Amino acid sequence: MKALDVTALLLVIIGAVNWGLIGFFGFDLVAALFGTLSTVSRVIYALVGLAGLYSISFFAKERYKDVE
Repeated sequence: MKALDVTALLLVIIGAVNWGLIGFFGFDLVAALFGTLSTVSRVIYALVGLAGLYSISFFAKERYKDVE
């Protein structure tokens, strides 16, 4: 697995855990650690969002892998 794939997967997992905490307990871990909509937390949210978009390509990789 490429380093970018691993990084994207880790960021998606971090985002999923954070959303789980928000959904179950109303607790935003990123905001608690770095401040509500501080520059750092906004960068983290943006990176998680980009990682999620990049992770969509994992579906295409698996689909084209079967064709070859």
